Amino acid sequence: MPSFTVSDGTNIYYKDWGNKDAKGTVVFSHGWPLNSDNWENQMFYLANRGYRVVAHDRRGHGRSDQPWTGNNMNTYADDLLQLIEHLDLKDVMLVGHSTGGGEVARFLGRHGSSRVQKAVLVSAITPFLLKTEDNPKGTPIEVFDSFRAAIEKDRAQFFIDVASGPFFGFNRPSVKASQGQIWSWWQQGMMTGIRGAHECVEVFSKTDMREDLKRIDIPVLVLHGDDDQIVPFEGSAPEVMKLLKKGTLKVFEGASHALPNMNIDGVNHELLAFLAA
Repeated sequence: MPSFTVSDGTNIYYKDWGNKDAKGTVVFSHGWPLNSDNWENQMFYLANRGYRVVAHDRRGHGRSDQPWTGNNMNTYADDLLQLIEHLDLKDVMLVGHSTGGGEVARFLGRHGSSRVQKAVLVSAITPFLLKTEDNPKGTPIEVFDSFRAAIEKDRAQFFIDVASGPFFGFNRPSVKASQGQIWSWWQQGMMTGIRGAHECVEVFSKTDMREDLKRIDIPVLVLHGDDDQIVPFEGSAPEVMKLLKKGTLKVFEGASHALPNMNIDGVNHELLAFLAA
């Protein structure tokens, strides 16, 4: 399996598909507690249309190492930079889902856009997920405390509950549940080390990316479902648009947090159109 070692000795697994001679490359960052497999529909679609597509398993997740340290957004962004440098990628379009969207925002705020032309935030945790005095539309800390407690008590059952309910929107009466999607989400979640899964809850809840978004100087496409139960729409996408210099918002009506899985054709269409723009 292809992998490389970052500066602190952590081994990072990645996929590198499609046309290696393509002018641009699409680099995907996945959400919690998943891995690069969650992007397979988008990667397959774009690779079959002549693009080079790359996705890694974040440290602590999937087939990458499970280090005890470095489970924070700055290190996630640094790992992504080292992946791009390892493959010497240029003219990149970064695409991040959920926590991966936060990783993309922090990458651009921390490392700039010298190798990046465009970015896409999909159901992203941006700009700031936690409810605070200056972020009243956020989610109360008690919700995230309950996540950590559930991971400690019975992680396997908690991951079944999340996948069976709010993540895909299968708790909505109009949505038909896919047992395959539930199993896939659970499998990916259980491949993640418990330390990485537990600490990533802190990362996606408490990382404030408002200043990162202000620094981004490239076009950014924001994709979000207005029935997202994980990252509620009102506290996310509209607030992101207020901070971006060159942002475009596409709202998926009635859609859940799992846009790459539940709205495959729509997301693929938006990515391809944005690449060509």
